[in-house]
Amino acid sequence: MHTDNIIECKGALILGAGLAGLFTALKLAPYPATVIAGARPGHSGSSAWAQGGIAAAVGKADSWQAHARDTIAAGAGACDSKIVEMVTREAAARIEDLIAFGAPFDRNADGSLALGREAAHSAARIVHVTGDRAGAEVSRVLAERALATPSITLCEGFHAIELALENGRVAGVFARYGCGADTRLVLFRSNAVIFATGGIGALYPVTTNPLESRGEGLGMAARAGAAIADAEFVQFHPTAIAIGRDPAPLATEALRGEGAVLVDETGRRFMPAAHPDAELAPRDVVARAIHREIANGHRVFLDCREAIGERFERVFPTVYAACMSAGINPTVQPIPVAPAAHYHMGGIATDANGRSSLDRLWAVGECASTGLHGANRLASNSLLEALVFGARAAEDVRGSVAPRLQASAPLSPPHFAPAPPPQVLRDAMTRHLGLERNEAGIQAALATITAVERAANGEPSLLNMTAAAKLVAAAALVRRESRGAHFRGDYPQTDAVFTRTILTLAEANRLPDAGKRARMHGHS
Repeated sequence: MHTDNIIECKGALILGAGLAGLFTALKLAPYPATVIAGARPGHSGSSAWAQGGIAAAVGKADSWQAHARDTIAAGAGACDSKIVEMVTREAAARIEDLIAFGAPFDRNADGSLALGREAAHSAARIVHVTGDRAGAEVSRVLAERALATPSITLCEGFHAIELALENGRVAGVFARYGCGADTRLVLFRSNAVIFATGGIGALYPVTTNPLESRGEGLGMAARAGAAIADAEFVQFHPTAIAIGRDPAPLATEALRGEGAVLVDETGRRFMPAAHPDAELAPRDVVARAIHREIANGHRVFLDCREAIGERFERVFPTVYAACMSAGINPTVQPIPVAPAAHYHMGGIATDANGRSSLDRLWAVGECASTGLHGANRLASNSLLEALVFGARAAEDVRGSVAPRLQASAPLSPPHFAPAPPPQVLRDAMTRHLGLERNEAGIQAALATITAVERAANGEPSLLNMTAAAKLVAAAALVRRESRGAHFRGDYPQTDAVFTRTILTLAEANRLPDAGKRARMHGHS
């Protein structure tokens, strides 16, 4: 691939400037890091939109063991128990890191951390900021610290499209910059590349994720030959605010933690009949229950009037503002809600230090699949995973890759604006790879994905998106059971033993035989 410029990075190259990327860069310091960002650091990606907070057993009556049990229970028998133990043990230390960086977590009158409770947690263990602004405030603080850290170079306006390989090793990233006919290509060279590229939510037309969360990091890694794990497990948030916006604003799970209830247009509660924990059931259960109510012709609402009422604007200002902008006053009116693509439990397969199957490529945050979440992520474990693996990847890079003595100066280009995912692709993902799936639908999705891929005419960004979509479909076809966020109407049972789905793009491309050839890996 021809490049107009080559930029030599002195240390690690981090792709993504959300919480995972910025925290990793800060934990690397004083080891040098170059962070590539499509937009202003701290304001891009899903991290800044995260409302609930960060789960960590920091309360006096709580323990990492209880947090681990809750994580495993929510994961529907699919979590890696060793990874769960590691993450929950290290959670408190990562919260201390954020406090040291200046994160303004909510406090009680005695100065202790104010802790909230969310669905499927057995204790109040969610640290938050102004109720529902944890993601935005923590991302802001990390961006400010990164900008003030001499070892970190932030490069805005670049859109990464392909990994550079030399002798089978990752050697950097190709990225575009500029506008229109003036678009140029640059190669960022580095001996340590860390992906913090986020999820795949924008491949679906109803999502809580920003446009840039369209699986391009996963697709880039897959196109270079990386192993992808658990791609079939796509989590839908039960309560996106149904006001016709793309992306859809989110009604945080913390609302249900405060006692808000789900009702239909007649005021009938339906969750008590769906699960013993009612509105606090695991997300996949709540999302499917809402989906079925809507499929049966009902409208669904989150009723916060009694549980929160006049406190709403003060304790959940983000949700309040989203509702009011659509003419809904949540203190006196129920909030219309519907499930939306929210989080990808699958991703680039990594070990306990964030290493992928490709030499010199690490992955942290939502683009990675670590085994923590299993088939259904526990609320507020996403930012925690990014922190724990960001710290571990940073330590691994520092201990294994010597920084170069010199680096070339980065460019300061105009922003590159990539095209959005094609609507035909997004529609196929929702219709056939959403909350309920079956073989005929998955095969139909694969046919659409293949058609979009063939029409891409070699456009790397689009090929990254179709690669990510194809791996979701292939893994969904392979898993002939229903578990957590993956529900197949033609295979509604849950197998007695869970095995992880690990596929390469080459294996996915060999469909319809991928179901026979996929490598299924068990774990303890």
